[in-house]
Amino acid sequence: MPDVLTYGIIENITSERRQPTLAIKLIALDLDDTLLNSNFEISERNAAAIHHAQAAGIIVMIATGRMFNSAKKFADFLDLDLPMVTYNGALVKGSRSQKIYAEQPIKLATALELLAYCKERGYYIQAYQGEQLLVKENNAFSRRYTEISGIPATPVGEELYHIKKAPYKLLMMTRPEEFDRTWKDVEKNFAGKVDVTSSKDNFLELMEPGVNKWHAVQAVAQLYRIRPEEIMCIGDSNNDLVMIKNAGLGVAMGNAKDRVRQAAKLVTASNNEDGVALAIETVLQAKQ
Repeated sequence: MPDVLTYGIIENITSERRQPTLAIKLIALDLDDTLLNSNFEISERNAAAIHHAQAAGIIVMIATGRMFNSAKKFADFLDLDLPMVTYNGALVKGSRSQKIYAEQPIKLATALELLAYCKERGYYIQAYQGEQLLVKENNAFSRRYTEISGIPATPVGEELYHIKKAPYKLLMMTRPEEFDRTWKDVEKNFAGKVDVTSSKDNFLELMEPGVNKWHAVQAVAQLYRIRPEEIMCIGDSNNDLVMIKNAGLGVAMGNAKDRVRQAAKLVTASNNEDGVALAIETVLQAKQ
């Protein structure tokens, strides 16, 4: 079981388990249900903790499934000028410089096959081309996504199924009762062609095999000669699982899915209780 971080106290943590927090040089933060509260805002305490970490020489970065344009506003709010992991790792791009550090979209042939599969079965799917969010038509699913991301969808009708450029990722949405079955069906039909993960209970996120937040975070860390054991990753959902498993200090939010909590070394408070700040403050205290 992971140790539980509550209101500034790490419960039942041994001196041996404390050691990794002393060497943290990079912190990667998921956005939704992690750094952002339920109103999609960064709290004052979370922002202050991030600035204190930067002042202490720790690199703080965002690692999200969101589009670059959707994540950038939060980087600007925090005054971060760093590579940002977006589309679950398919694009790593400088928040201000716009420099592309890494890019790995889904192969166009695979994307077209997935789009045809969804059309045949009547599944909702949206494609991410550049910074455009393409949908067949606006509906409840697309409107919900825009509400979360702040990015308006571009309806393109049947052209959605005949895109000409490889997308960074594809995203399917289902009704809750169809979610598990659809996930298994996609994995079965596209084994080896696409990696499937999820950021929310009815979101199926499809990427090129091997694309995930951890590989993208590592690519950034290597630029700064930072080792995996010197990285702290904080998240809540399935698309955070790989980075939380592999980071020197993987931290699950109090509101995280059970499998994420089990993979973490520490569990902090929820996204509505400044859990990110609590984890960062603990690391900073350990450095003193």
